Amino acid sequence: MIRLPFRDGYYEVRPTKIIALAKNYAEHAREMGSDIPEKPVFFLKPPSALIGPNSTIILPRISKRVDHEVELAVIIGKRAKNVPAKRAMEFVLGYTIMLDITARDLQAEAKRKGLPWTIAKGFDTFAPIGPRVVDRRELDPSDLEIGLKVNGEVRQLGRTSQMVFKIPELIEYISSIMTLEPGDIIATGTPAGVGPLRHGDRVEAWIEGIGKVEFDVLAEGSILC
Repeated sequence: MIRLPFRDGYYEVRPTKIIALAKNYAEHAREMGSDIPEKPVFFLKPPSALIGPNSTIILPRISKRVDHEVELAVIIGKRAKNVPAKRAMEFVLGYTIMLDITARDLQAEAKRKGLPWTIAKGFDTFAPIGPRVVDRRELDPSDLEIGLKVNGEVRQLGRTSQMVFKIPELIEYISSIMTLEPGDIIATGTPAGVGPLRHGDRVEAWIEGIGKVEFDVLAEGSILC
């Protein structure tokens, strides 16, 4: 369980599932050698992957390349099933930042073999979030700057207006397939510029109106001196 500042207190982050969008920014789809999808493409990350601000992203031994992906995260506020897009925002509690950390080499191997991406996306620490949850009534998520730095160098920079599928469309589509429960997280995709993380890196991610959040990166089993 992770506690993030919310309104005048704290919000306990306890999702039953994390739904993450793939290829929801056109330039990212292109940099991954993919076409822009006609319908939303999503996968699941386990809640056990969550870590809070100023925690450590662990690079697993079995992967030779682990990438960063910064995303606007939507937190569901009430049970949602078959929700029409025009009502979708009523079911949103608020917004935060999430990184969809990805073992890219393991993902590429799974793609070649036609296998699921679960291993590549599901390691512990592969869903860092923070720094706070912003109430949906206090933020218009339609056109916010979103970015990420590694060791002070800008790697990703875009705007949420570049999403292929907007938040109401995503909630409508996902809730037609699976029930969204209070606390569930929808990670809405990442802009172009994803790249590798290495032992000793410091990652800073930000979204306009939400703030910034930082994480250290360590190789599994190592101690940073």
